[in-house]
Amino acid sequence: MILSMTGYANTSADFASGSLSLELRAVNHRYLDIQMRMPDELRGFEAAMREAISTSVQRGKVECRINYAARNPQNHARLNHELLLQLAAWNRQVQTTIPGSDSLSVADVLRWNGVLETPADEGDELRATLFDLLKNALHEFSASRAREGEKLKEFLLQRVEKIEALRVAVMPHVPAAVAAYEQKLITRLREALQNTASQEVWDERMRQEIVLYASKIDVDEELSRLSSHLVEMRRILTLGGAAGKRLDFLMQELNREANTLGSKSVDAEVSRSAMEMKILIEQMREQIQNLE
Repeated sequence: MILSMTGYANTSADFASGSLSLELRAVNHRYLDIQMRMPDELRGFEAAMREAISTSVQRGKVECRINYAARNPQNHARLNHELLLQLAAWNRQVQTTIPGSDSLSVADVLRWNGVLETPADEGDELRATLFDLLKNALHEFSASRAREGEKLKEFLLQRVEKIEALRVAVMPHVPAAVAAYEQKLITRLREALQNTASQEVWDERMRQEIVLYASKIDVDEELSRLSSHLVEMRRILTLGGAAGKRLDFLMQELNREANTLGSKSVDAEVSRSAMEMKILIEQMREQIQNLE
């Protein structure tokens, strides 16, 4: 299965002590970059959540946004007396060090992370609900990426077939183009050397040079390598998995062969086909940036 790096999922749940919503969204990125947006009271779960996400995603910039609304927290929360005493001591030290500075208000104290503690059973329920949400979101997220990946796969295969059709259409033109160019060189050289002495020596030298030059404009090897790269593309797209980097490398190879084909060409039809190949390769390269 080919996966896109772009995806989206959104899940939510109500439970005894509150409600949770979790949103996953991802865009293209060279490496895996997970960004967590969550309330402070859930930070203790961050490391485990990152690990769960990284097992499902190999590449891309992933944002995980979590909202938590506690239900009647004043009926369930308990004061952390040890932390209250520590805050009071810090407050006195600040007052002594900076006379006239504002003292901590009750609201400031209650907002301090850890002052209000959730009973253990509610914490267990919160954790279970949160990770159930994450599991469901990752399933939906993967399905979203798979749907987008399938569209990209179809797009790429269509371009592969077009390039292959151009390659096949070019092949009959190559021998005739090389032969015609070779004959043109022979004619021009003979005209230039017609009054030169030792004509037989020059004819042999001329033949050697023409054969050498003709070999330089022969594009059989480029056409053969193009075919091999296209076969490999089909194999990778069929195999699936994290194919983005491998396909990106193949785009470089395909582009190199198309460039060489165009630069060697002495035939207008071959030059036109090479240009069309380069356009198709660039279209594929842009879309491959979206693949994991």
